Amino acid sequence: QVQLVESGGGLVQSGGSLRLSCAASGRFFSIYKMGWYRQAPGKQRELVARITSGGSTNYGDSVKGRFTISRDNAKNTVYLQMNSLKPEDTAVYYCNVGLVYGGIDYWGQGTQVTVSS
Repeated sequence: QVQLVESGGGLVQSGGSLRLSCAASGRFFSIYKMGWYRQAPGKQRELVARITSGGSTNYGDSVKGRFTISRDNAKNTVYLQMNSLKPEDTAVYYCNVGLVYGGIDYWGQGTQVTVSS
């Protein structure tokens, strides 16, 4: 089992910044992928960014150039630095972790990010 604790969400004005953190704990040796998804009201959950143990990253098209994902393997923690936030970034952000390639996905409880115009 993997437990995920998210932090860093909140309310920010358009153009502002926020940093999300997600710490993983449990009985595992290593983590293959860590990432963030988001879901806005009435919309499907979508990829924001993800990073593998080797450092490869993928970003959703709408956040490229504004968001940066990073991870601290020693702390089993993934970060999402969000800059130049827009009202359309408003959503619940979920941490996602996979221990092995093609394995089970684990999800955090979600943290609300609200960007006011």
